[in-house]
Amino acid sequence: MSKPAFLGIDWGTTNRRVHVMGTDGSLLATQVDDRGVLSLTREQFPVEIAALRDRFGDLAIIAAGMVGSARGWVEVPYLACPVTLSDLASRLHWVEPGRTAIVPGVAIADPARPEVMRGEEVQILGALQAGLVPPDALLCQPGTHCKWATLSRGALTGFCTAMTGELFALLRRHSLLSGLLDGPVEPGADFDAGLALAVKGAPLGRLFGERAATLLGLRQPAQVAARVSGLLIGGDVAEQALAPRQPVHLLADGGLARLYAAAIATAGGVVHPVSSQAAFLAGISSIWSMV
Repeated sequence: MSKPAFLGIDWGTTNRRVHVMGTDGSLLATQVDDRGVLSLTREQFPVEIAALRDRFGDLAIIAAGMVGSARGWVEVPYLACPVTLSDLASRLHWVEPGRTAIVPGVAIADPARPEVMRGEEVQILGALQAGLVPPDALLCQPGTHCKWATLSRGALTGFCTAMTGELFALLRRHSLLSGLLDGPVEPGADFDAGLALAVKGAPLGRLFGERAATLLGLRQPAQVAARVSGLLIGGDVAEQALAPRQPVHLLADGGLARLYAAAIATAGGVVHPVSSQAAFLAGISSIWSMV
């Protein structure tokens, strides 16, 4: 049986996933909690690290994600595209030499469209390392901020971000539509109608039209959430200008994966599902093996 080798942490803004990795690269245990970076002060991170070692053993730790951001434990400089796993491994920031390291993020310093990511790079390059995606590929990582990434010759060469999930959350909580966005959001006729609206463009006016339709009795309030979700996700996918039958490797799970799969198929793409967890584990294990 494999023995624990290190802790690989996907440390995000609101959630934290701690993986106990074995000496043979296998996953021995996982803890998911709400101890994301926004729940902690900078001074609390060493306490959290000590608590994890108390629970899982005195193991080395490699953490990726927002833990290396300006809001995290230590702000770690970004690496510029193109980036490989070996680049990430060679530029780890060791908070405790030989004991605790943070993976750098990746950036594109283009004044026309600057971009940054933290954590997604481990998944993207891990998916490649695990053979889940080919060396030349387009990947989609839905979430609060949806990432679209390009692999070329086995390196992460470009990416862009859409604030799709955050926009839906803001509309649901703080907009004129807030009282109409509590309904179910699932693939189906209403979501498809939103996708069709996205193709027509002019999303700002169409968002107001959803409220007007309920006031005029043209639509039931329960339909609006799925339609607005379809409009936003459809617009996100439309911005990628997918070629007919273009493969899109979708790093997502659950309901969000189903919504993006429907939107990508509607736009003419071909969806290839990829396990987000398997991709992260492959990436963090590969980085560990290079240390």
